[in-house]
Amino acid sequence: MAAEGEYESILCVKPDVNVYRIPPRASNRSYRAADWKLDTPDWSGRLRITAKGQVAYIKLEDKVSGELFAQAPIKEYPGVAVETVSDSSRYFVLRIQDDNGRSAFIGVGFGDRGDAFDFNVALQDHFKWVKQENEISKNAQLGDSGPKLDLGFKEGQTITLNIGQGKKRDKPRPQGSGGFGLLPPPPGGKIAPPPSLGSSNHNIVPQTGGTPTGCLLELDSSNSNTVVQSNPSSDLWGDFSAPASSVPAPSRPQETGNWIQF
Repeated sequence: MAAEGEYESILCVKPDVNVYRIPPRASNRSYRAADWKLDTPDWSGRLRITAKGQVAYIKLEDKVSGELFAQAPIKEYPGVAVETVSDSSRYFVLRIQDDNGRSAFIGVGFGDRGDAFDFNVALQDHFKWVKQENEISKNAQLGDSGPKLDLGFKEGQTITLNIGQGKKRDKPRPQGSGGFGLLPPPPGGKIAPPPSLGSSNHNIVPQTGGTPTGCLLELDSSNSNTVVQSNPSSDLWGDFSAPASSVPAPSRPQETGNWIQF
């Protein structure tokens, strides 16, 4: 039963409902409205669904005076207290009870299918809410009974904080001179000696015959830093062998007067 002090709420009201006396069910098959005398209902009045706590009440009342004719307490839906019939969606079977606990089964029917739909939805929504309330209370009980985490300090317990004493990151050391890494020598070749200090220009102008006259150079556009010497025997760079994919060695210049052709 509902606890004392809980208020009663109204879930649904339908002004027209018919009540029928139904024969006792002889087997486990479902009820059929065709077995009732649908043209001559035994009572007509108003149906009102109320809720007090988790229990719903279907009340059959007089249309004018509001006097209670019968009521059916509903503790679960679908269930024994409210059953549908197999041959119509507008008729239901209710188990009514009096104050002494005596019960009986009656048939109720609505003239409109929309009223029957509202009746069904009102009961479904109420017991959906009941199910959610039960799950919330069950989870609350499980949470209270579980072990609690104690984060408080015990007597005499202290904690030490080290602020501003973190390890300093080691700075990266420079690699090689000037902070750049040394490049490995080319495969299969010899390392050339460094140029002399007096050489400040990579494009060396060859001299022919010891004359100080200037020469015009035609440099290859693909290699602007190619060194050409008129005397191969005076090569200060040594023998430098390049891979097969390197640029081929320039041909020996031919003297034509004071002009040198590369």
